[in-house]
Amino acid sequence: MTKVAFFDRRLLATFYKYATAVSVFLSFVFPFVDIPKDCLPAPSYGLWYKAAAFVAAFLVVYIFVWVWSNRLRNVSINIEGSEVNVVAGDIFQQPGLKVIAFNEYFDTLVDERVISSRSLNGVFVKQILKTPVADLDNYIESYQFQEDEIIGENQNRRAGKKKRYKIGTICFYEEFLLTAFSKFDEDNKAVLTMPEYLEFLINFWDRVNSIYGQRSVSTTIFGSGITRIKGHKLISDEDLLKIMLWTFRISEMRFKYPAKLTIVIHEEKINKINLFDIQTVKNGV
Repeated sequence: MTKVAFFDRRLLATFYKYATAVSVFLSFVFPFVDIPKDCLPAPSYGLWYKAAAFVAAFLVVYIFVWVWSNRLRNVSINIEGSEVNVVAGDIFQQPGLKVIAFNEYFDTLVDERVISSRSLNGVFVKQILKTPVADLDNYIESYQFQEDEIIGENQNRRAGKKKRYKIGTICFYEEFLLTAFSKFDEDNKAVLTMPEYLEFLINFWDRVNSIYGQRSVSTTIFGSGITRIKGHKLISDEDLLKIMLWTFRISEMRFKYPAKLTIVIHEEKINKINLFDIQTVKNGV
């Protein structure tokens, strides 16, 4: 999939950096290269052959840079002093703390209605969790949340837990940061408005800042799965990624070296995201 246009202005800027090095190299080499006279129709054609070689070399370099920019699988950017990596891979294989997005009830019922087994939440509960689900439920229930993080209870809920938490709330469990991300409607469908999405991110970065303990944190793109952003049905994963980076930049969250933030993108979605764009724009947005 072509994500970077052939004549993208930022691609041209990157090419110029390589072109300078190639130009210096060729300028050094060509004076020592002689083309046999019997291979040339006329003596003056030697200059034309060398000029053509210059053009061909630059074209090859440009095409190489263009192909490379479209096949990027990981980039590293600096946001206000924090190292932020955007990579393709499996979040469960990342070192440090790993963020798992739950709904506002911290539900653990994987029944394809409350939680889908294909979601990150479902995979965590069914495949990664090493203890009985009941133990995790008891841990969450007894966790020392802040007073303002518990909103109340929804006694009318027919499936799942009753206690609701403020979006952005984090439950620190082993090497995982379980966070209340999506709100659920009456049909147990994950929904958020854009203001709520922004509210979640601001709350989330603020809480990570207070508990990460100078350890690296890995997360996926919030909202990339089945969560629906009201009024933004066509919003792309790349747009969501840029919103995450923007809210990280304006938040007070800063990772001190060697800790860093890693945003992990699923292998099936990496080709839909222009990482070259993320890398070349200041602060990723």
